[in-house]
Amino acid sequence: MASKDAQNQRRGLPSFLPGAPDPDQSLPASSSNPGNQAWQLSLPLPSSFLPTVSLPPGLEYLSQLDLIIIHQQVELLGIILGTETSNKYEIKNSLGQRIYFAVEESICFNRTFCSTLRSCTLRITDNSGREVITVNRPLRCNSCWCPCYLQELEIQAPPGTIVGYVAQKWDPFLPKFTIQNANKEDILKIVGPCATCGCFGDVDFEVKTINEKLTIGKISKYWSGFVNDVFTNADNFGIHVPADLDVTVKAAMIGACFLFDFMFFEHSLAGL
Repeated sequence: MASKDAQNQRRGLPSFLPGAPDPDQSLPASSSNPGNQAWQLSLPLPSSFLPTVSLPPGLEYLSQLDLIIIHQQVELLGIILGTETSNKYEIKNSLGQRIYFAVEESICFNRTFCSTLRSCTLRITDNSGREVITVNRPLRCNSCWCPCYLQELEIQAPPGTIVGYVAQKWDPFLPKFTIQNANKEDILKIVGPCATCGCFGDVDFEVKTINEKLTIGKISKYWSGFVNDVFTNADNFGIHVPADLDVTVKAAMIGACFLFDFMFFEHSLAGL
């Protein structure tokens, strides 16, 4: 009995910043072909892994992940007609199993005339069709010459409850963003490279502490090949974060991925 208590005492709750992962923490077992199935949290988490406060409904999937993959679906109609269609994304775990699906809601006028600056709402649902995260993007500027009205996202989880923001910060040389909590207090900073073309390799946005002295993760736009990058808008992203990072911050980083896609990778031909 004493040894069991000592073992439970050694299993602390996950902290905000990265730490040594718990060796007992693992993803649910998958079938022989995990890439073609949707992932569901089938077993309850051990009590020692649960945070002191309840997680937003649906975000318990994120509590176990240190890699989140985002795959944009190809819209054949848009490629054939040369029109801008609403974006759709599959959000997967490291095994390639889908955990969420995101759909952009925007009007055709905004997609046609406001293009990558358009206002929109991205609704993220789990595999049962329940909406768990809402990302709201207002119409904003995207230029170092207009630093007073830069890009911003609002993250809600569940819908109707604001848990954070992603805000662009003015910088004459590098793309910089901050992840903020519900009170708009800065939590983390994201710093991108000078060149975000990504035609011949991955593009990494480093996730840093506010003073930029410590890197705790990164958001990568994966290179999918020259033909795919130039002639389609289908992008693949990977979010590398500590497994014990707060799930609301992980949700905000998913929103940041969508923002980077709109700002830097929506039109591959324009980046050449």
